[in-house]
Amino acid sequence: MNDFQLLNKLGEGAYSIVYKVKRLEDGNLYALKKVKLSNLSEKEKQNALNEVRILASIKSNFVVQYKDAFFDEYEQCLGIVMEYADKGDLYQKICEFKKAGVLFEESDIFRIFIQMVRGLKALHELKILHRDLKVLIN
Repeated sequence: MNDFQLLNKLGEGAYSIVYKVKRLEDGNLYALKKVKLSNLSEKEKQNALNEVRILASIKSNFVVQYKDAFFDEYEQCLGIVMEYADKGDLYQKICEFKKAGVLFEESDIFRIFIQMVRGLKALHELKILHRDLKVLIN
């Protein structure tokens, strides 16, 4: 964790928190998922490690890229470093547009849909079924 500067929290799940971070070595921005292992059963720990293996195996422009993983002994957590999507995800964009009373352009809807399908295709080709899909805006 000492290699990164936490900038802000991006989201939170049942077992983890995702942060926007800056790697001190190169100044690049990443998303860092911290999975608190001390609260997990053995099966849940194995699932977290399996997630790392799966992420590392996916090579697609339509799926967030895995960068690195590490274990932080001090915090007893698994750190998963991923590509940072600076434009947010589709849910955030929908909320933003709804609040502003703005509609999506039809061309944007088709572009986003095609990217979603290409990402799912990349996963399905690897026999991966994703249960927590988030669509990133490009």
